[in-house]
Amino acid sequence: MADSGTFLAALATLGYPLAAHVVLAASALALGLVIALPLVLAARAWPAAGRIALGLASLIQTIPALALLALFYPLLLSLSALVGGGIPALGFLPSLLALALYAVLPILRNGVTGLASLDPALREAADGLGMTASQKLWWIEAPLVAPIVMAGIRTAAVWTIGAATLSTTVGQPSLGDPIFAGLQIQDWTLVLAGCLAAATLALIADGVLALIEWGVAQGRRLPLLAGAAMLALGVSAAVASVAGFGQAASHGRQTITIGAKNFSEQFILARLIGDRLEAAGFTVRYRQGLGSAVIYRALAAGDIDVYVEYAGTLWTNQMARRDVPTRPAMIAAIGAWTQATDGVRVVGPLGFENAYVFAMRQDMARAHGIATIADLTRQAPQLRLGSDLEFLRRPEWQAVQAAYGLRFAASRSYSPTFMYRALASGDVDVITAFSSDGRIAADRLMVLTDPKQAIPGYDALLLVSAAHAHDQRLIAALTPLVGAIPVATMQRANYLVDRDQNKVSPQAVARVLAQDIARRRLAHGFDLHPLAIQHR
Repeated sequence: MADSGTFLAALATLGYPLAAHVVLAASALALGLVIALPLVLAARAWPAAGRIALGLASLIQTIPALALLALFYPLLLSLSALVGGGIPALGFLPSLLALALYAVLPILRNGVTGLASLDPALREAADGLGMTASQKLWWIEAPLVAPIVMAGIRTAAVWTIGAATLSTTVGQPSLGDPIFAGLQIQDWTLVLAGCLAAATLALIADGVLALIEWGVAQGRRLPLLAGAAMLALGVSAAVASVAGFGQAASHGRQTITIGAKNFSEQFILARLIGDRLEAAGFTVRYRQGLGSAVIYRALAAGDIDVYVEYAGTLWTNQMARRDVPTRPAMIAAIGAWTQATDGVRVVGPLGFENAYVFAMRQDMARAHGIATIADLTRQAPQLRLGSDLEFLRRPEWQAVQAAYGLRFAASRSYSPTFMYRALASGDVDVITAFSSDGRIAADRLMVLTDPKQAIPGYDALLLVSAAHAHDQRLIAALTPLVGAIPVATMQRANYLVDRDQNKVSPQAVARVLAQDIARRRLAHGFDLHPLAIQHR
């Protein structure tokens, strides 16, 4: 565990994620109220409508928050294409809509339950006094039900603040940023700082709302107004902080959004790209933790401007190709396809390949006489497979199964960091590792060869969105990265972040990597990587 100084330093970096988290959670809760309260009134007039609304809200709650967030991205993307663009599909809007739907149920349920539990004699007395329906609502029903609704709002607020950490996966800054990054690189200081901040925020929000609830229940205006003022002040400060951050960061300069997936190599490369663009006079922001199913579509839609993708991922997922050509031919075909389909420019390969490979502990591989995937096929029914979170649903796995007939006794999915730990501890016998991962050499793993070439090449490709494909200043800043990173260099960089002891942050490793690239270019005068030369 890190010392208190390191932990305090981690907390000090949470200003912007915390402010963005507050704005998102408050907006989602407000939208949830806007949706839920009219439904409560509808349920008062038409009980059947209330039952239907409750059923739908309950159904939404059964959908995992992460899945709901991910589903809104393609929906908004399709809607934007339908209306001719202009609808942001990444970041705040999908997060807002998904979290608002989660906030609806506790508010709706408490409102409907509160109205149903009112003593019928109260309504009969009101009818006897000649009150209209609206008078009964505002003078009798609303004051009695309001404390129950406030209890639902408190529950919704805590749920929303907790679930908002997942918005990182669709590109929205939040307290999920340090949590997800810390989990991937096993920096528990970051994880603890993010979790503590989210939990503290939830407790503060619940406490302030409890003060408002007490004021409503007791009919006391002072605590009600005090709680409302505290909420307004906190949200206003967060909005001002987010706005101020954007103004301070830009200084009128062009802003470039850099995307990254959810593992160490992507964090390092994103910072490497960002440092170069900042040096060239651009303002940079990052959207990290994006999945393979989202990130290319985000680039094609212009929600991000630059990121590093792998040839095999584009080849199998986006282009739906199942043949396996040579790596230079694949890169050329990908560049032509992205340009023709989405206007996306392939600046070039970075010089290394991050391919899927099957790996085992050397002692186990030797004991079973396994050196290739073909050898693995004979022993697989007695072995357990560990993969990353995507591989078993990717076309590459289907291609390997078709080529070799692999069938394992069991399979489990892990985040990349925990996958290597599972292999080391013996929880699994084989993993789908990554060829540029420094832990392969550090853990002395045996990489199994692929004699049938079922898995395509995975050269790291630098992609730029259509909006910046012809931006010569941006392209000039990025071009020196083409062909500049040998696989051994990337393995060392990744290991600095992924190793168990004396970890280095992705930002610091990116600076070391930049210095290595500068030395190599100075020594050679040009890039030596053959794929880079051919691409140019």
